[in-house]
Amino acid sequence: MSELPGIALDAWRGQSQALDFGGHTIRYWVAGDAEAEPLLLIHGFPTASWDWHRLWVPLAERYRLIACDMLGFGYSAKPRGHAYSLLEQADLQQALLAHIGERRPVHVLAHDYGDSVAQELIVRHQEGRLQLGSCVFLNGGLFPETHHPVRVQKLLLGPLGPLIGRLFSRRKLAQSFARIFGPQSQASEEELDALWQLIQCNNGPAVMHRLIRYMPERRQQRERWVTAMQATAVPMRVIDGAFDPISGAHMVARYRELIAGADTVLLDGIGHYPQLEAPSQVLEHYLQFRARQEMPCSAEPS
Repeated sequence: MSELPGIALDAWRGQSQALDFGGHTIRYWVAGDAEAEPLLLIHGFPTASWDWHRLWVPLAERYRLIACDMLGFGYSAKPRGHAYSLLEQADLQQALLAHIGERRPVHVLAHDYGDSVAQELIVRHQEGRLQLGSCVFLNGGLFPETHHPVRVQKLLLGPLGPLIGRLFSRRKLAQSFARIFGPQSQASEEELDALWQLIQCNNGPAVMHRLIRYMPERRQQRERWVTAMQATAVPMRVIDGAFDPISGAHMVARYRELIAGADTVLLDGIGHYPQLEAPSQVLEHYLQFRARQEMPCSAEPS
């Protein structure tokens, strides 16, 4: 599936550390040289930071990597009855940066649900509440009008949401992922086992109907987020699996309409999880983007 071998889930879990966030235990990971530029990785729904495991080692050779399983995800706490919010998840990212003493401008690489958290961080950058160095988005619902949720997501939002969540299973995960991954880049059985283990941990299916409320929250925040993206000087790029029915090529077309000088990369035949389906391509396009930011301005002609 990939020439980047990645990290086994048990080894990944063993590298995690703990942070208290509002009385809830958050698992987080830090890697790379502490003096290197900080890169914050923000995962998607319904998975966790292990999504980045194929990119983790090559990125850690260049940057100080920082990632957490957000509240309600992966190995972190999944409190029942909690009003989960994208804005609270942005608070968590800032709390994590403060916890590890990272005060420099931070670069962001985000996916899916994490894209919305990154959009909120761009707003906060514009407001002077933190400093971003750059932001790269993988497939995500940057614009609610182009987001096409899968059937289980729609059902989770409905009146039967709590039941749908409790009935969610590895089989249903495999069915959903088969539709959103590219035809030649499907998840392996071992990968699906690991992803299901992360979802199931701490009784995750019981809170899925609460986590899914990010979809209406995206609509509420749309103007605020898009306005900030249109105004910011933070360098941005989209690296997108074009085949993705949720937020593939159609989302990128909208991005190009709304964002002046849009920097976009489409990965043909790749679906919703490019960091798992085509990690080498994502790494190449990410490093190319960063190299372009670091190039000195060309000298004036004499």
